[in-house]
Amino acid sequence: MNVAPYITSLILAYEPNRLCCTISREADFATFATVQSMAHVSENGSEKKMAEGGNDAELLKEKANKYFKEKDYENAIKYYSEAVDLNPSNAIYYSNRSLAYLRTECYGYALADATKALEIDKNYIKGYYRRATSNMALGKFKAALKDYETVVRVRPNDKDARMKYQECNKIVKQKAFERAIASDETKKSVVDSLDIENMTIEDDYVGPKLEDGKVTLKFMKEMMDWFKEQKKLHRKCAYQILVQVKDLLSKLPSLVEITLKEKEQITICGDTHGQYYDLLNIFELNGLPSETNPYLFNGDFVDRGSFSVEVILTLFGFKLLYPNNFHLLRGNHETDNMNQMYGFEGEVKAKYTAQMFQLFSEVFQWLPLAQCINNKVLVMHGGLFSEDGVTLEDLRKIDRNRQPPDSGPMCDLLWSDPQPQNGRSISKRGVSCQFGPDVTERFLEQNKLEFIVRSHEVKAEGYEVTHSGKCITVFSAPNYCDQMGNKGAYIHLRASDFKPEFHQFTAVPHPNVKPMAYANTLMQLGMM
Repeated sequence: MNVAPYITSLILAYEPNRLCCTISREADFATFATVQSMAHVSENGSEKKMAEGGNDAELLKEKANKYFKEKDYENAIKYYSEAVDLNPSNAIYYSNRSLAYLRTECYGYALADATKALEIDKNYIKGYYRRATSNMALGKFKAALKDYETVVRVRPNDKDARMKYQECNKIVKQKAFERAIASDETKKSVVDSLDIENMTIEDDYVGPKLEDGKVTLKFMKEMMDWFKEQKKLHRKCAYQILVQVKDLLSKLPSLVEITLKEKEQITICGDTHGQYYDLLNIFELNGLPSETNPYLFNGDFVDRGSFSVEVILTLFGFKLLYPNNFHLLRGNHETDNMNQMYGFEGEVKAKYTAQMFQLFSEVFQWLPLAQCINNKVLVMHGGLFSEDGVTLEDLRKIDRNRQPPDSGPMCDLLWSDPQPQNGRSISKRGVSCQFGPDVTERFLEQNKLEFIVRSHEVKAEGYEVTHSGKCITVFSAPNYCDQMGNKGAYIHLRASDFKPEFHQFTAVPHPNVKPMAYANTLMQLGMM
């Protein structure tokens, strides 16, 4: 979610060539929250204004609460910020703004506000909850557990607090177990333990089947209709698709480079986030993928939306059918931590098995990270880099078969965001950085490119053009999470002129399964 109009003046600027990529110390964000709180308060007479502004601050808080209830989080953040400016010593204002930031996926800012609330009032229980949820969203489970421990210690009879503590403790132990397994050099792929040939398709299954083990256009059409009726693809077919697509993706470079002929065009789509019926609508509006109608889907296929399995199996199927004309790039949600929190892991386990989720995880690690079109346009999910000097050759050399690191080019490609002012700043998400138009200009000039296309952020119109036309954002999940009211969009790029042509669309109805239906229980409760 883009809250830039209200936070631009609050961002801490750094030297344009240097920035620590991950904010690992809460003190850094606490300092940032202090800057936020004082941004609009003039130096002369500020203490007097704050003393006189208590009642006004309460009115602003109530106004912000109203916008929050209406799910207008941008205006909620705006008025919470004004309340903070008038009375920066009220922990509730920071805590409320923290929750609004959580709803807009600004996890770094949410963490800053929760920390500031606790600096003001160490006994403010909601502050611990907010900070724990922020850390959960950032994958910092041990830090979250520490805050839940504090709440349980203060309120030993609080059943809700104890439940959250126990749930978080389970995740910490699970992660420790996973690390222990990962350190075992003899770890094998899920593929090695599968016996797909001997999997039986029951006689009463009347759904789509691969033809001689291969994906065909007939199979794809039948599968999409089958999914539309909320029916499940047989596990044998799902495993066949996953094993084949893993083999295909593993042979691709981290930077895929394609050349369109003069009369050809490609359609670039942004985040789809498990919104299967909106994906079908894209194909209805723009035509099914084919050798003459190529697509590039720019990451974040899964999580949040509750039809992620249907989305990803459809996309993987088309990748197998048209390997040279249907392209997929990895997003920050094609990762284990995000899948555990935001629903995809739970959905796969509910519809299939834990083993199948592990195979999905293996496949996601082989998704390419970026795509260069005609040596002119670079496409990636997140954005540019925390340091200058990164070249296309550096991208080609990335060893991507892993979970993303906390910093460096791979992290940035998945996580970074543009900002309107020059230089680099602390990320609102708490991971990677924000980069300005000068950063974009230098990168393009060094690599002899014309512009970049990225996704990763909700945009009201489905797309946004910034940095003097050199940084384009496209987002293809309309009415994101059934609450944002945004349009979706996709881009046509023609080789004849490479002028982006934007196509907008609105959300279509879907079955009554709410977003985040399969998300981690602790995450759902923390967002409430």
